[in-house]
Amino acid sequence: MKLKCLIAMALITMTAAGQARAELPNVAQPTPDKATLNYGLKATKLAGGWYVIAGANDDFSQANGCNIINTGFYVDEAGVYVINTGTSRLYGEQQRALIDSISNGKPVKQVVALNLHPDYFLGNQAYPKEALAATKVTVQGIKAEAALYETNLYRLCGDWMKATESALPTQTIAPASLRGFGRKAIEAIELKGHTDSDLVLFDPESKVMWAGGLVFYKRIVTTPHAKLKPWIASLKKLQAMKPKVVVPSHGPVSWGSEAIDQTLDYLSWLDKRLAQAADMGEEINDVMNKGAPERFRNFAAYPAEFYRNVTNLYPVYEKEALGGF
Repeated sequence: MKLKCLIAMALITMTAAGQARAELPNVAQPTPDKATLNYGLKATKLAGGWYVIAGANDDFSQANGCNIINTGFYVDEAGVYVINTGTSRLYGEQQRALIDSISNGKPVKQVVALNLHPDYFLGNQAYPKEALAATKVTVQGIKAEAALYETNLYRLCGDWMKATESALPTQTIAPASLRGFGRKAIEAIELKGHTDSDLVLFDPESKVMWAGGLVFYKRIVTTPHAKLKPWIASLKKLQAMKPKVVVPSHGPVSWGSEAIDQTLDYLSWLDKRLAQAADMGEEINDVMNKGAPERFRNFAAYPAEFYRNVTNLYPVYEKEALGGF
């Protein structure tokens, strides 16, 4: 175990010049077992006391336990700080058991949901209510959407969702208040685009960035609450911060800004494609049938998520092409 940690730390501290534009190696992957409802969660140590618990780079399915999100945590002398709690009560309980085994049962001080989507907070039942936290806009979104999320995920995920009920954040946090995240001076930046409140955590010491739903790596983005132009602007802000390691909510952990760059490339293409199609009067089915450029076609969840992108977003571009009518 000690050797693994040393290797992981050495990998993180390599310069971006030699390792940039690539997936971070040696991040342990989950091994879900549908028969026993065991997610097979594994933690990988990053720099600066951070750990990531990887999810499958895939779409929701019973085979992967609907575990498609990267969650994480930080441990210091005082306790544990958790980022996202997964899709179900079972996930949250298994996540907490894993964290307890690494932290030696230190108290959980804060549990942060980076946005309102279900895999960010439906494991909250496993944690103390007083520790649950999110931005004001995210709390409002969770209150509005939670019942629908539960219904949809029970349908999609089956027994993995047993006894899952929404536990709403009790702390309404402003980004500046998160500078007390343990003993670290964490930069907490509230951006938007993927949702109306996308919280990003950045450790300026280790330069590890928790990019939340703003970044998808080697996976087509999800867009139920998306607005592409603000999202593109947010990604440019993340690029300017020059992270060494980026943990996206979906897809592999990456060196440098590769995951940010790739998401920005896809969204910039999609924004331009939908605008041009609307100006030309293309039907929505034509846009879907023509698909995405080859460089995006090997991404996880293609073409199904691409079709959902078009379905969710194209009517807005059509309306704009008609002068807002």
